[in-house]
Amino acid sequence: MKKHFLLYLLLPVFFFIGCKKEVSELPPATQTGANTFGLKIDGQFWVPAGFGIVSTAPTLEAHFIGNDLRINARNFSSSPTETEFELFITGVTEPGIYLLNTTVGYPSSAASYGYYVHRKLTPDNEWMTSTQYTGSVTISKIDTVNKFVSGTFEFQAINLYNTPQPVSITEGRFDVKTQ
Repeated sequence: MKKHFLLYLLLPVFFFIGCKKEVSELPPATQTGANTFGLKIDGQFWVPAGFGIVSTAPTLEAHFIGNDLRINARNFSSSPTETEFELFITGVTEPGIYLLNTTVGYPSSAASYGYYVHRKLTPDNEWMTSTQYTGSVTISKIDTVNKFVSGTFEFQAINLYNTPQPVSITEGRFDVKTQ
């Protein structure tokens, strides 16, 4: 009986580990606070998914820190490999186009940037926008009453410490609740 109990206990774990949901489209571009995020990375669809070490850890977060906006999206569905995107936009006071064209070297609040990381516990590769690899974020709606921000983005980013291997982020969109 103990063997059967153990099998039933472990079966869901193996199911979730072996399960990788393929993404076949991006979420719709909305402006309603739908809490969505998606993009194409080198032509492949990417959305936040899965769950981290702590099952309550969010896969999508957005925060206003004064007039700076930080959006963080994570995909844990290919465990032990995980990927993460971060957009940091300084001086957001109204809808408009915000450029990602400054070299900050590593994520910080010094300037706006787009960032992508691929890791297994520690980063394998990290990409970031710079003066040479640029992009933009178009914020189409900021709703301070219902607490959400919507927009689109695209950027090119360079690998921070491995052979250059730039990545192309296109068709990015977000409609995220802010905290």
